[in-house]
Amino acid sequence: MKKLMMICAVILGFTVTASAQTDNKAEFKFAEEKHDFGKIPQGKPVTCDFTYTNVGQEPLIITDVKPTCGCTIADFTKTPVLKGGKGTIKITYNAAVASVFNKTIVVTSNAKTPTKYLIITGEVVTAPATTGSR
Repeated sequence: MKKLMMICAVILGFTVTASAQTDNKAEFKFAEEKHDFGKIPQGKPVTCDFTYTNVGQEPLIITDVKPTCGCTIADFTKTPVLKGGKGTIKITYNAAVASVFNKTIVVTSNAKTPTKYLIITGEVVTAPATTGSR
């Protein structure tokens, strides 16, 4: 009986330690995870910033930010973001073709949720033709 209680105590100890380590991980809290540009003119790139706070205990390190198409460029905070600190992911969309768009940006990090998906949407509209006078 003592052995059984000792084994249960050891297993419980490992379980508590493992869950405590998981709870200490870094974690994102974004101000917004989706940005709607609305109507934007064709041929003019647009930019938005996704800001986030590290609400976890460990430093948050982004390892990669990958847009799902070549029309989108991402830049991001490359230094570790400490507990309570803020970082930014800057997204630039090249509005080359007139159409509605819905693009996903995949963010990979050491966070408790290691993969996050940011979304940008909008509609690229053809710029009105300018008429010249003679």
